[in-house]
Amino acid sequence: MEEEMEMEVETEARTNTSLSSSSPLKRLGLKNTIHTNFGDDYVFQIASSQEISTLAVSLSSNTIKIYSPATGQYFGECKGHSGTIHEVAFSAPSSAHIFCSCSSDGTIRAWDTRSFKQISMLSAGSPQEIFSFSFGGSSGNLLAAGSNAQVLFWDWRNQKQLACLEESHMEDVTQVRFVPSQQNKLISSSVDGLLCLFETDGEINDDDNLLSVMNEGTSIAKVGFFGSRNQKLWCLTHIETLSIWDWDDASREANFENARSVASDRWNLDQIDYFVDCHYSTTDDRLWVIGGTGSGTLGYFPINPNPVASIGPAEAILEGGHSGVVRSVLPASSTRISSLAQNKGMFGWTGGEDGRLCCWLSDESSEVKRSWVSSTFVMKPHKDRTKNRHHPY
Repeated sequence: MEEEMEMEVETEARTNTSLSSSSPLKRLGLKNTIHTNFGDDYVFQIASSQEISTLAVSLSSNTIKIYSPATGQYFGECKGHSGTIHEVAFSAPSSAHIFCSCSSDGTIRAWDTRSFKQISMLSAGSPQEIFSFSFGGSSGNLLAAGSNAQVLFWDWRNQKQLACLEESHMEDVTQVRFVPSQQNKLISSSVDGLLCLFETDGEINDDDNLLSVMNEGTSIAKVGFFGSRNQKLWCLTHIETLSIWDWDDASREANFENARSVASDRWNLDQIDYFVDCHYSTTDDRLWVIGGTGSGTLGYFPINPNPVASIGPAEAILEGGHSGVVRSVLPASSTRISSLAQNKGMFGWTGGEDGRLCCWLSDESSEVKRSWVSSTFVMKPHKDRTKNRHHPY
C-alpha cells in the first residue's frame, strides 16, 4: 500500500505558467509535498490523458501507476509486462480511459484506468522488442511500432498485423511518429542514425512507401514535430546532440553538435549532462530543449531560429525536487485536461532515476496552494548512467 507523508521543500515560484521571450527567468520549486513509496524503482515516463484528469507513470519494475495530476493521489497500478516499458500514451482511438504501453517483452498492451486491467494485447513475436508506437493513418486506426530493425503496422480495430518493414533500418527503431497534420505520413528514427519518412495509405511495403531518408549520422533517441504546420522536426541523439530538420524536403536546418556545452554556458548552475526532451508551444510558436544535471536540476533553453539558429539562456529552472537524473518531463501546457487548465499555477510534472514523481507550480496564485512529489528518498548504487541513458532498451 502506498505510504504518504508531508514535508516542506523550499519553493521559489514567482511567475505564470507560460514561457515567453519577455518573461524573466523562472525558478520553480516544491512546497507541501506528498511522498509515495516507489522503493528502488526509477520513473521512466509520465503520460497524461487529453480528456480525463489522469497521469500514467511507467516504472523500472515493469509496472504502470495511475495518479491524480492535481493532488498526487494514487489510484492503482497496471501489471502485465515482463520487460522494460519503453513508452506509455493515451492515444488509442477508443475510450478516453484507455491508454497503451509497449515493452521489451515484444508487446503493446491496452489498459483501462478505471479497472487497471489489461483489455487487449498485440505481440511482435519472440525475440522482438517494441521501443515505440504511434496511432495514425488516414482512418486514425493504424498502429505503427518500432522494433528490432523493423517498423510494424496493425489495424487497431481488428488487431490484424498489416505490414512489417524490414529493409529501411538496420538497427533498433527507437521512435515512430505520425505527422500530426498529415496522419498518413510516418517518421521513424533508429540507432542506425536514419530518419525515414513513409506514406501509409494502401498496402504498405518498403519499396513503394518509403518517401525519403534523412541521415542524422549518430544513434537517435527522440524526435518530435513543431512549427505552425508541424513541418519541422527536432531530433535528440544518444550522444546528447540536437538537430532541426524540415522533414518535407529532407533538409537539416540546424545541427548543435556541442549542445550540452552551449546550454551549460547559458546559465550559472552545474554543467548540463543530458537532455530529457524538447517542448514546443503552439501559442508562442517557440521551441525549448530541456537539459538536466546529474543532481536533478532542469533548465528550459529556447531554440532561437533567427537569424542563425542558436540556444538561448535558460528561461525556466526546476530545482529542489530531484536528486538524480530526470527521465521524463510533462509540461502542463502540453495537456488539454480541463480540470488542469483551471489550476493556472501548475507548470508540469517530472520523474526520474531517484524514484520521485514531482509536480511543479509556476506562480503564487491563490487558486493553487499545493505542489507535490512522490517517492521516498532512497540511496542508489553507483551505476554507469551514460550507458543506461544511451541504451535504455
